Amino acid sequence: MSRQQTGSIATRALPATFARALDALRADVVPASIAIAYSGGLDSSALLHLAHAYARDHGIALHAFHVHHGISENADAWLAHCQQTCATLGVKFTARRVMLAKTKSGVEAAARKLRYAALGEMAREHGVRLMLTAHHLDDQAETVLLQLLRGSGTAGLSGMDTANAAPELLGNPDLVMARPLLPVSRTELEAYVAGHAIGYVEDESNTHPRYARNALRHQVMPALAQAFPGFQERFARSAAHAQSAQRLLNELAVQDLAQCLDGDSVDVAKLRTMSQDRAYNMLRHWFHTRALRMPSTAWLSEMVTQLVEARHDAQLLVTHPDCHVRRHRDRLHITPKLPDLAGMRDPDDEGIFYKDGQLFRWSGEAHIEFPDYGGSLHFDEAEDGIDPAWLREQQLMIDFRKGGERLKPAHNRPTRGLKYHYQACNVPAWERGRLPIVSVGRELLFAAGIGMDCHHLQQGPGRIKLRWQSFE
Repeated sequence: MSRQQTGSIATRALPATFARALDALRADVVPASIAIAYSGGLDSSALLHLAHAYARDHGIALHAFHVHHGISENADAWLAHCQQTCATLGVKFTARRVMLAKTKSGVEAAARKLRYAALGEMAREHGVRLMLTAHHLDDQAETVLLQLLRGSGTAGLSGMDTANAAPELLGNPDLVMARPLLPVSRTELEAYVAGHAIGYVEDESNTHPRYARNALRHQVMPALAQAFPGFQERFARSAAHAQSAQRLLNELAVQDLAQCLDGDSVDVAKLRTMSQDRAYNMLRHWFHTRALRMPSTAWLSEMVTQLVEARHDAQLLVTHPDCHVRRHRDRLHITPKLPDLAGMRDPDDEGIFYKDGQLFRWSGEAHIEFPDYGGSLHFDEAEDGIDPAWLREQQLMIDFRKGGERLKPAHNRPTRGLKYHYQACNVPAWERGRLPIVSVGRELLFAAGIGMDCHHLQQGPGRIKLRWQSFE
């Protein structure tokens, strides 16, 4: 079949294919308006032409969103081309300029992150709930092959979905991002653009070999096409099989996590009953529910070895790029990475800090903020508390514990060290170092996470009890 015949078929068939895909999407989303991500390149220019015809036939408002990265010296010309094209078609056009900063992830990844965030922002401003991108069959094949080369599992080999919400990427939980051209080959789009004499811009970076996708597109894919014609469709089928497998894994992970969760923590004893593959699957899902970056298999293996297989009373920590994973009383906890507080200095193994505390006086305030200690001290009225008149006369000190402090919580209970009380109150070891104490001279009045010392407590209306509220 000649190129002219291929172009003629694409010109006739593509609008119907696009309309069926969009009809299915609108049945789920029911948008009052739709938008396209419009760079001005060949793919998105074909998408604009198709979406414009569809929106006109169905009486739907159409927006075109353009992101100006400023990387290329031609970026201003591309913006002008997109703006003029939309004006000619009567399509509402919005552009957003973004500034790229140097990052360890590289220009390509940084540009992608900023681009999608800008698209999500424009969609939110215009009340758009369905945004179309021009990803096509060859893009899907490139994605699958790239993920395979990275050693990805089923989630990566699933490629791109026909439609999905990506609130972390788009910053917009109400927005659905759809790819109606995913079954369409690049050749078909080229033929369609040529058949309709659609103008478009050429991004010179698309030929730069330093980008992994370009290396695949211009070197690997042509060789595959020559040796295995139609490989793109077969890659897409493999991606669909991987998507099906991943859906089953997700369903199993949801069930397993529900069985293992104890509040926000994971029961280590229940985790031990699972096979390694099942445990890894559940733990990845746990990280996903907490919006954390997906850990590698090697990192998961190290975490399980340290935290799950250690002795029963071990209190261990494994560091993830986004958080800490800790074990306390046979439970796994995900905790944030918190900066040191100004009141801290050189903690020992027990989380005890050695630095002079902060002197203050109470003048009847409901609460006093202590930024160096990460929170505010509240003075609540109680029938069993400290005489407020006596409390006003004292020079108080807030501090982190230095070791050896003891507290008697009630007259009928013994005096014990703070470590004993923390254990009795089930305060994890990593929280203890950020809980201050309040004292008068050498007398301990209050320990955050435990409560008041009973020696100055009296019965009567209008008494005062201390309470600590963390900023975190």
